[in-house]
Amino acid sequence: MAGTSSVDAPEGLLRRLFDRAVEVADPMQSLHRALPPRPDGRLVVIGAGKASARMAEAVEQDYGLCEGLVITRYGYARPCQGIEIVEAAHPVPDAAGMNATARMLDLVGTLGKDDMVLALISGGASALLVQPAGAITLEEKQAVNQGLLASGAPIGQMNVVRKHLSRVKGGQLAAAACPARMLTLMISDVPGDDPAMIGSGPTVGDASTPDDARAILERYDINVPHSVRDVLEGQSGVVAPDDPRLSNVENVIYAAPSQSLEAAARIARDAGLNVRILGDALEGEARELASDHAALALELKAALTPDDAPVLLLSGGELTVTRRGDGVGGPNAEYALAMAIALDGASGIHAIACDTDGVDGAAEVAGAIIGPETLTKATKAECSPETALSRNDAHGFFETIGDQVVTGPTLTNVNDFRAILILPER
Repeated sequence: MAGTSSVDAPEGLLRRLFDRAVEVADPMQSLHRALPPRPDGRLVVIGAGKASARMAEAVEQDYGLCEGLVITRYGYARPCQGIEIVEAAHPVPDAAGMNATARMLDLVGTLGKDDMVLALISGGASALLVQPAGAITLEEKQAVNQGLLASGAPIGQMNVVRKHLSRVKGGQLAAAACPARMLTLMISDVPGDDPAMIGSGPTVGDASTPDDARAILERYDINVPHSVRDVLEGQSGVVAPDDPRLSNVENVIYAAPSQSLEAAARIARDAGLNVRILGDALEGEARELASDHAALALELKAALTPDDAPVLLLSGGELTVTRRGDGVGGPNAEYALAMAIALDGASGIHAIACDTDGVDGAAEVAGAIIGPETLTKATKAECSPETALSRNDAHGFFETIGDQVVTGPTLTNVNDFRAILILPER
């Protein structure tokens, strides 16, 4: 059968699929087709997110020298000719992000109707664009962010709260640039590719209310200071979708998880695998989805005959972890650990789970690879997978057994990538 030799090294194949998913979302490879001809008159480039500096680099590759200001994560800066790149903290915001955001608002506030703004937004922008509403301090905003991250709340609900505690999210950045024209180019890292949810939608109107934000905080039992309650009981700055200040704004998603999954699928099909894409927008608790996927993999494995092609299950989306312990983990590593436990050493089943931005949770690790030997390795290393899972210490577990996937900054972000390879017995 065509391509069987590639499955002789399952871990290598899985890593190639992940690398391809990242490659096709690299702005230097993908942004050109979304750029219009350089406009006449003044052009200001702004942006925020883990991929934003790479996006700015790609813009100047096409347009040449540009003016502007982009905020990215520490370690994610890229060389640009004229666009200033500022690094700040993610996922918990810091003063560098707050100061740069204030400067960005001042910059777009000087523009007129004959000027144009090119906004570059990718995942991570929500933490990097920081301008707390009301009397909320940076420290209080940081505490709310940490509470949301530990709560297990889906990203969409976290972003609703963030919008109503901000002076820049939920369309407010675009409103500040009015009457200038604005084109926003986005890389989607959210389930469903909703532009209003990417980076908390700084250039996209939103119909949510402060009541919605309060309900989310109550649902996940997140304690907040008086300043936050005061803001949520007052008039929100979030801009409605039909606000006239947004009439000159165009928002375009040019790279999305579905494109990366399909690129990986093409490699797998060329290698002779039977590919099933389970979805690019899966959400939920990482360990629970891992258990479901393990059960599906075991079922498919049992039905394979020696003459069948290997099966590959692909999925994307954004999983969550409800923090129960004091370990170092992230949703992809926790998914991989929970799957290894559920598979219990089953032969012929291998998997990879990684974040395409190279950062799983708060760790500088993309994710992990598992296979039939995962639990045996743990036993030899005297490392209990069940204890690691109970402590949310998946990164510690995979570091111990040597099965972490470490990429460094990938300079893009189309969310989680998961692949399960199921081999027939030969």
